[in-house]
Amino acid sequence: MATLVGLPPLLVLTLVIVLPALESSTLLGLVVPGETAILIGGLVAHGGALPLWAVVAGGAAGACLGDQVGYALGRRYGPGVLAHAPRVLRRRVNLARARHLVARRGAWAVVTGRWVAVLRTVVPLIAGAGGMRWSLFLRANLLGGLAWATAVATLGYLGAASYRYLERELGIGEWALLVLIGVVVALRVWRRARRRSADR
Repeated sequence: MATLVGLPPLLVLTLVIVLPALESSTLLGLVVPGETAILIGGLVAHGGALPLWAVVAGGAAGACLGDQVGYALGRRYGPGVLAHAPRVLRRRVNLARARHLVARRGAWAVVTGRWVAVLRTVVPLIAGAGGMRWSLFLRANLLGGLAWATAVATLGYLGAASYRYLERELGIGEWALLVLIGVVVALRVWRRARRRSADR
């Protein structure tokens, strides 16, 4: 954690903006989820090198900008953009199911899809390809992006506070953090395995 907090604030803020922006616009979210940068931003904000509001604003701006680019690509190239999607995308998400979700839920699919890494990557493309109105997508995108960036940055900030408290008061901070990371990794592996078996 000391290493993360010691990163140059400008570098952290750049990552907070750039990684979420690249999630949907370049499909980078399939490899590196944008929340990673925002969580680190929250940690750094707790250390005092960055204000928390800057992390939230940067993360929300990057997320919304990237999704607008994804929407524009879907609008410009239509369903063909997903027909030629990389194999890794087709393995990780059921595109027919994602299309159905956007068609059925509309703007709410944009807002709620923001909270699932794989959906966050493809929903803007699907919304654009499916002909969702630009103004409707923009409103949903702004709402989802701001709520998501606020929650993730705050989680990073509070996670750092909890870690420091445990380390100082209880002397078990490192163990608690390792257990937390272990639980998160185990849950992600379990969810991926479950999703793969459901897709077969």
